[in-house]
Amino acid sequence: MDALVRLLRQPYGPLLPWFGLAGLLTALYLIVHTTFLASAEEKRAAMEAEWTAARQRLVRHMEAKKVRQDVDQVMAVLLAERDFAPLALGVTEEAKRDNVTLPALSYRTEATGVPGTTKAVLQGSVSGRYEDLRRFIYNLETAEELLFIEDLDLVRSGDSRDERLTFNIKIATYLRGEAGRVAAP
Repeated sequence: MDALVRLLRQPYGPLLPWFGLAGLLTALYLIVHTTFLASAEEKRAAMEAEWTAARQRLVRHMEAKKVRQDVDQVMAVLLAERDFAPLALGVTEEAKRDNVTLPALSYRTEATGVPGTTKAVLQGSVSGRYEDLRRFIYNLETAEELLFIEDLDLVRSGDSRDERLTFNIKIATYLRGEAGRVAAP
């Protein structure tokens, strides 16, 4: 006890209780931090990671919903497989209206990588004057049905003074099967 009294009488003596208090507070802080705050930090980090993952799932879900709506809209525009024969007949009739000769139009269907759809290809040669062919092609491209002119090759004729041109044409469209039927938007 005498040693403590002598220590307190030194010039730095009055600071010793404050140093003791600071040491006690530091020890208390370390104990509280390691036991309570560290576990709360870990919980916060885990909850933040969970929230970020949930947010990403929500964004993916919203994107998938938008894509599904877009696919449904495209599927609604596609012709049904049963409407393919009338489409081929419609192309032939359009050729007649435009004074274009379409002697033989062959058609076939091909499988696609998209379930519920097939690719339909109409192929043949068309002949006519330039103006008539141009009008025919324009009418095909602006038709209500979704038609693509995939290939158009000019066939050389023997006489260069002949006003008639002949093209080999390849027209494609996509059809939805009965399983791909959706309600119109």
